[in-house]
Amino acid sequence: MIDVLQKLLAFAVTLGLLITFHELGHYFVARLAGVKVLRFSIGFGRVVWSRRVGPDATEWAISAVPLGGYVKMVDEREGEIEPGDRPRAFNRQSVWKRSAIVAAGPLANLLLAVLLFAGTYLAGVPGQRAVLAAPSEASAAAAAGLVTGDVVTAVDGSPVRSWQDLRWQLLHASGSDAVKLTVERPGGARTERTLSLAALNAGEWEGNFLGALGLKLDLGVPLVRDVVPGKPAAVAGLKAGDAILSIDGEPMRSPSDVATVTNAHPGEGLRFKLRRDGGEFEVALTPEPTEQNGRKVGIAAMRLAVDPAAAADLAVTVRYAPAEALTQAAVRTWELSVFTVKMLGRIVIGSASLKNISGPLTMADYAGQSAQAGVLTFVGYLALISISLGVLNLLPVPLLDGGHLLYYLVEIFKGSPVSDRVLEVGQRIGMAVLAMLMALALFNDLSRLL
Repeated sequence: MIDVLQKLLAFAVTLGLLITFHELGHYFVARLAGVKVLRFSIGFGRVVWSRRVGPDATEWAISAVPLGGYVKMVDEREGEIEPGDRPRAFNRQSVWKRSAIVAAGPLANLLLAVLLFAGTYLAGVPGQRAVLAAPSEASAAAAAGLVTGDVVTAVDGSPVRSWQDLRWQLLHASGSDAVKLTVERPGGARTERTLSLAALNAGEWEGNFLGALGLKLDLGVPLVRDVVPGKPAAVAGLKAGDAILSIDGEPMRSPSDVATVTNAHPGEGLRFKLRRDGGEFEVALTPEPTEQNGRKVGIAAMRLAVDPAAAADLAVTVRYAPAEALTQAAVRTWELSVFTVKMLGRIVIGSASLKNISGPLTMADYAGQSAQAGVLTFVGYLALISISLGVLNLLPVPLLDGGHLLYYLVEIFKGSPVSDRVLEVGQRIGMAVLAMLMALALFNDLSRLL
C-alpha cells in the first residue's frame, strides 16, 4: 500500500510540474504578445478551486480532471467580448504572434528539461566507469577485438564518461552499420576498435542491446547473497558469501552473467567453480526448468550481489561546471528530442514495436521507481518525460499544439486562415488519432501489469 501511495505521489508531482510549466509557456508569451488571459487552469472539466489575480483578474484554477491543462484567452470565435478587449483578442493577433503563443508550451517543456539536466550535471550524476568484461564468443564485441579490462573512453569521437554514457551513445547510433570505439587497455595504451551494429534487429535495440553486442560491464566476481531452501542452488551446496568464479569454465563477471548462463540451460547440469573462505572448489548445479513469457528457462533460485570492492572501483561521478552543465544539458535535450522523433518514425513505419507506447499506468510506475532510487534519478526522469511531452505536442496532429502550428503554416502561405470546415474535420481526425493512441497506451500498460 505504501509503495502504491509513493508511486501515486511521484506521478502527481510529475504531472503537476510538467503541465504547469507547459501552460506557463503559453501564458507568459500570450501576455508578452498583449493577449488578455481569462483563465489559467491545471486540469480540465469542473473548476474545484480558483483565485483571481492581476490587473486583468486572470482566474488561476485547479480543475477536476488532472490529465492536462489550458490557458483560456479572449477570443472572438468563442463568443461576444467587450469592445475594449477586442485589440487584445487572440484571433486578432498576427499569425506570427499566434504561432509563438502556441509553440511556447512545448518549448517550455524542452527548456524545463535543459534546466533539470543542468541541475543534475551540477550536482554530479553517479555511474560506473565503462570497464568491459570478456565479451561473449561470436559477438560483435569479440569480433572487434575487445578484451577484459578495456575501458571505453569515446564513441565516434564523442567522450564516454560512464557506462550510462556508453549505452546512450550506442543507442543514438542505432541505424548505423558500425561505430568507432576508443578504448584504454589495462596497461594504459589507447587503441581504436570498430564495433559492428549491423547484426542487431529492431527487437534487440528495444531490449538489452549491449548484451546482444557482447558488451558487459565488469562488475567483478558475483557473490551469493542468499539461496532458496530446497531449490537447485541450495541443493548444490551454495551458501551466502560464496563467490562464483566460473560456470562450465566461462568466467563470471557480474550477476547477469550467472543469470544468462543458468537461464539458457534449463534441466542441464552445470559446473560451478566457487571460492569460499579462501579456497576454491567445484559443485554440480542443475537449473530448474520454468516457463517464463512462453519459453522455458533455467532457474537456480538464488539472489546475487556485486562485490563491494569492485563496485567502489567502478564508481564515478560525472559533474560539470555551470556553463558546461548548461551546454551539455542543451545538447542532451536536443539529442533526446531527435531520438524521440526517430523512434516515433520507426513505430509509424513498423520497424519498432507499438509496445514502446506507454500510458499513465507505466508513467506512474516509473515515476515511483525513480523517486525511490533518489532525487537525481527522479529529476532525470522528469527531464525525460518533459522532453516526450514537448516533442509529442509539436507533432502535426489536430488538437495538439503542433496541429495549430500546421494550420498557421498553411495560413502563412495561403494568406488567410483555414476554413471552419477544415478546422472541424481536423478536430475529428485529431480526436480519433488521440483516442486510438490513448487506447493503445492503456492496453500496453495493462499488458505489462498483467
